[in-house]
Amino acid sequence: MDEIKQQALDIHKKLRGKIEVTLKDNLDDPEKLKLYYTPGVGAVSTYVAENPSEARDFTWLNNSVAVISDGSAVLGLGNIGPYGALPVMEGKCMLFKQFAAIDAVPIVLDVHTADEIVAAVKAIAPSFGAINLEDIAAPICFEVEERLKAELPTPIMHDDQHGTAVVVLAGLINAMKVVGKNLSDCKVVLVGAGAAGVAIAKLLHKYSGASIIAVDSKGIIEPSRDNLNEEKKLLLEFASDVKPGSLSDAVHNADVFIGVSQPGLLTPEMIKTMAKDPIVFALANPTPEIMPDLAKEAGVAVMATGRSDFPNQVNNALAFPGIFRGALDNRVRTITDEHKIAAAETIAAFVESPTAEQIIPSIFADGLTEKIADQIR
Repeated sequence: MDEIKQQALDIHKKLRGKIEVTLKDNLDDPEKLKLYYTPGVGAVSTYVAENPSEARDFTWLNNSVAVISDGSAVLGLGNIGPYGALPVMEGKCMLFKQFAAIDAVPIVLDVHTADEIVAAVKAIAPSFGAINLEDIAAPICFEVEERLKAELPTPIMHDDQHGTAVVVLAGLINAMKVVGKNLSDCKVVLVGAGAAGVAIAKLLHKYSGASIIAVDSKGIIEPSRDNLNEEKKLLLEFASDVKPGSLSDAVHNADVFIGVSQPGLLTPEMIKTMAKDPIVFALANPTPEIMPDLAKEAGVAVMATGRSDFPNQVNNALAFPGIFRGALDNRVRTITDEHKIAAAETIAAFVESPTAEQIIPSIFADGLTEKIADQIR
């Protein structure tokens, strides 16, 4: 890990950033200058001003995404501010370009309240065809996304929530095939009730109606607790007869464990109390809630993490390039739950014969972005 850290520092310093602006045509003679800038561009500006609905046909709006963060919840690093967030936003823009040929721009904000973030995004929104929110802490992220979706005629998605949820659902669809169970019949334990956890619970419940017991740092989320925000109260709707207890109580007889929390929370002893052929998605990064070797020794049937050096990496990059490609191409105003479920099913279908070692396709799978994009209409 230390070697990787040094290599990452070296290459970032060498490149001084990971993205750059390129031109679609060479500005190499006076005639082109007349057309692309003055005086020709005046005609284009006048036309677009009079016909704003056609702006996507004359500008980069047809292929641009703003990747926006306030740096308040970056990876597993926490609130490290806008400068700390910028390398991650640049990396996200690389993925947009590599996998979906989308021109993405990293934008980091030095504001942190919902009102300030919403105002900043609304002010710059006319410059972009879509908005990807990233690494904004819960619970503010929920309010920010919902307000922007209501107030802007632009596709908006907080990828930490929905990209994660889509890939988790895809992985579970195939994991069910491996263990011969129906997701609707499963008891699911979800650890971590932040942005990703809440979105995962919502999407899994909408897709399957599975019973989902949520656990946070204070234990099982259940009705007698008086310290629940609105999103955590929503999680109460996904399981019946939930009683106070700890994580070890929650995982007893559970079919599925999903962790989007912190390292080391799940122990081999807990796994041994789970139902037959347990499934564990330990997605804390870079160190999961339990390491795969320990989980397998304890009897896990299917294991997934967020890391690329183990099988079954739950990686948002499987989902968001295709979702945004489809939203831009098909002029979709709102990315819906139905879109997310269709994306998850498409990702799952790319693994023709799922096994314990392969329930999720490679992010480099040929045609994946295009297939997902076709579902976003």
